[in-house]
Amino acid sequence: MSVAAVSAVTVTLILVSVLLAGLLNVNRLSEQVESDVAVRVYIAPGTSSSKRATLKRELVALPAVKQVTYRSKDQELKSIVASYGRQWEMFSGDQNPLNDIFLVKANTPQATTTIAKRAKKLAHTSDVTYGGQTTKRMFKVMSTLQNVGLGIMILVLFVAVVLISNTIRLTIVARQNEIEIMHLVGATSAYIRWPFLMEGAFTGLLGAIIPAILVNAGYPVAYHSLQHGLVDSGYTLYAPWPFMGWLTLLLIIIGVLIGALGALGSMRRYLK
Repeated sequence: MSVAAVSAVTVTLILVSVLLAGLLNVNRLSEQVESDVAVRVYIAPGTSSSKRATLKRELVALPAVKQVTYRSKDQELKSIVASYGRQWEMFSGDQNPLNDIFLVKANTPQATTTIAKRAKKLAHTSDVTYGGQTTKRMFKVMSTLQNVGLGIMILVLFVAVVLISNTIRLTIVARQNEIEIMHLVGATSAYIRWPFLMEGAFTGLLGAIIPAILVNAGYPVAYHSLQHGLVDSGYTLYAPWPFMGWLTLLLIIIGVLIGALGALGSMRRYLK
């Protein structure tokens, strides 16, 4: 029965470790994607430097604005050339059809829409873009991923507690004669409960060993295989160290807690 309990914790924590590593990295990517969203305020052609400075002050004064960065049309063209090829260099110099712009970063991604609407009403702006419905859908998808991942994590942990609780209950039933004798000689419920509580915690600790080993072996492989594709887009996953150290510690803590909670739940029902 002890082997069954440890096996239950091991299988559960393997699922938890995969979900936890995935959820933490999804959260990291969502934060990076959200931080990349900016309002592009196109400055009207022919705007003087003094009027451009006034426009910048007005943008900075808008609520929820974190940063305002000026980019000339030459810088915009260089960015296009770097992304799409040198054939776009033909538009350099006087042939450049682009606008000077202000990149406006918001304190929170959700404030992007409001900033864009207000910036569009300011003088000396020819257009304002921020992604529109695409940005809203992206925020919604990221929020859904985070909520679903958290829900699955809670469900898996609940299942783990139930499995351990049932396994510990079998252990208690097998020792019911010993427990009855302890009651008869005056042992309190707390005195009887502690050995089973420690057994549950130790079961969780043993069950966390294999998942911790698998995480430390598998995460670097997954990291190096996925990171190359993400770097090109400017995004990064958590580096293997110290991420694996914290994840291993978290798995051990979760294993001990769910083992102790499972044992505590079984003892409470039985001792009643």
